[in-house]
Amino acid sequence: QVQLVESGGGLVQAGGSLRLSCSASGSIFGMNLMGWYRQAPGKQRDLVATITSFGGTNYADSVRGRFTISRDNAKNAVYLQMNSLEREDTADYYCNLAQRGSMYWGQGTQVTVSS
Repeated sequence: QVQLVESGGGLVQAGGSLRLSCSASGSIFGMNLMGWYRQAPGKQRDLVATITSFGGTNYADSVRGRFTISRDNAKNAVYLQMNSLEREDTADYYCNLAQRGSMYWGQGTQVTVSS
């Protein structure tokens, strides 16, 4: 079993920055994919960014160039640096870990961007 705990959400003005953190614990294998997803009210949960164990990254078009995903394998942690935030980035952000055919989710952290 794997547990994921997010932190770092909050309220920020448009144009500002936030850094989300996610710490994973439990039965974690060396090769996995970690990522961030988000879900705005009334909408589906969408991919924001992912990062492989080797550092390969993938971003949604809507955040590319503004958000940066990174990880610390020694700490089983993944981070999301969010810059130039827009009102459209307002959502609950969820940490995700995928390994050996299973997916695990954190409880989510809320990000609210005000104009």
